[in-house]
Amino acid sequence: MMDIRSSKDAVVIEHSFDAPVELIWQMWTDPDHFRAWYGPEGASIPTAKMDVRVGGSRLVCMEVQTPSGLMQMWFTGEYLEGHPTTTEVRVELDAVGAGTRMILTHTGIPEDSPGAAGWRMAIAKLTDYLKARQ
Repeated sequence: MMDIRSSKDAVVIEHSFDAPVELIWQMWTDPDHFRAWYGPEGASIPTAKMDVRVGGSRLVCMEVQTPSGLMQMWFTGEYLEGHPTTTEVRVELDAVGAGTRMILTHTGIPEDSPGAAGWRMAIAKLTDYLKARQ
């Protein structure tokens, strides 16, 4: 189940997974798992480097085939705690029985933006990836 709450400057997606918190954490923090599900339908992730400690960095490349050829988008950043940013992604994981409730909040993008649509597609891909692993 995916619940989407929005405001003019943030998208919030709540989703329940039939998997333990530890596995969902691995999906977000292990580059091999992250590459398998991240991004909208049709996108691939050839590069995912992440050190998810406070002060650590990330480097992600997303590739999408377009009518004019392959398009690459690079995302880089630092994992911060308590610092204001122009855009922030927060993922909260809570154990619910044998499953996990995830709340993803991406501030700095409106609910009707391409980024919000991409998150919805990515969470659907994560759900499918988890089911295929069970």
